[in-house]
Amino acid sequence: MRHRYEIGQLEVTVGQWVAFLNTADPDGGNRLGLYDGTESPSEWPKYGQINFSPSAASGSHYSVAFPEWADKPYGFANFLRAARFVNSLYNGRLISKRSSGNGRFDYVTYQVRLSARTERGMYDLARPKTTRTHRTGFVLPSQDEWIKAAYYDPRGGGTYSYWKYPTNPGVFGDGAATAPNPSVLNPTTGDVTNAATQPLASYHADGKPAPTWCPGQLQPDACSTVNPFGLDPNTYAQVYQGSLGTVGGARTTSPWGTLDQGGNAVEWTDTITAPPSGRGSLRVWRRLHGGISNAPAFQMWPSAVGLQPQDNVFYNHTYPWLGIRIGVIGDLTPGKS
Repeated sequence: MRHRYEIGQLEVTVGQWVAFLNTADPDGGNRLGLYDGTESPSEWPKYGQINFSPSAASGSHYSVAFPEWADKPYGFANFLRAARFVNSLYNGRLISKRSSGNGRFDYVTYQVRLSARTERGMYDLARPKTTRTHRTGFVLPSQDEWIKAAYYDPRGGGTYSYWKYPTNPGVFGDGAATAPNPSVLNPTTGDVTNAATQPLASYHADGKPAPTWCPGQLQPDACSTVNPFGLDPNTYAQVYQGSLGTVGGARTTSPWGTLDQGGNAVEWTDTITAPPSGRGSLRVWRRLHGGISNAPAFQMWPSAVGLQPQDNVFYNHTYPWLGIRIGVIGDLTPGKS
């Protein structure tokens, strides 16, 4: 990468997404398809993050399902949802910008008043193959930006300055032998309980249980059996094992100070790619990266680059590990919208 950019230290949380929903859809009409019923804990107890109340006051139809979900990654994103969130940030008002440091890493904290304007901004959603339309503002990271932040070691560590995992250099070619330790989650809150065992990531290590939790307000049987697809308990337990843990709870940084680029939720980039067949397609496909809490270590490797249609409605309903990480290009100035 030859241009300067910033990338979010953490994934976008459920609390932040709910604030966006109530801003972008204040009347609860869901005209933009920003919410699905499977995101409700009544339909999907183990993964339901957000409640919808049709009778609530304007700007209050959406709420975090349980307090424990507020600091977990939003897990039902497609690219179009992610781009609308970015446009809301881009069109919003930047209230403050604060620089800080932690060891060898420099951080910038932005406080933004979100905008209800979601269809144009950094991305023009009238154009299916939309790319960045401005040189300054909030963005979804490109594939190259995401990979550099996760794996490239500016101090020359790893193999040819690249780590095998976003958490530690590892050894290329040794399978999962040098993978980070798997996170263990508090069974009722989803907080990481073994952060002292570094390096660490939320993924499903071979021969060990996937990191999982069930909100303490629910009966454990509901999380282990109730699902919106009618799967029997045994099949459901095999397919849906890993849960999303508290953002940053693993405390293991990439070479650039980010957290959770390995495991937890896979993340969208704004990079357009050819479909798997390599032939033309009416649908627009985008790259994703990062591995998930339900998958093994190899999904955290640099080579494990995924791709999905940007509007994959099937995944909206069935895949609760699709996350968002925000980037910044250019120099943002507080007070401007």
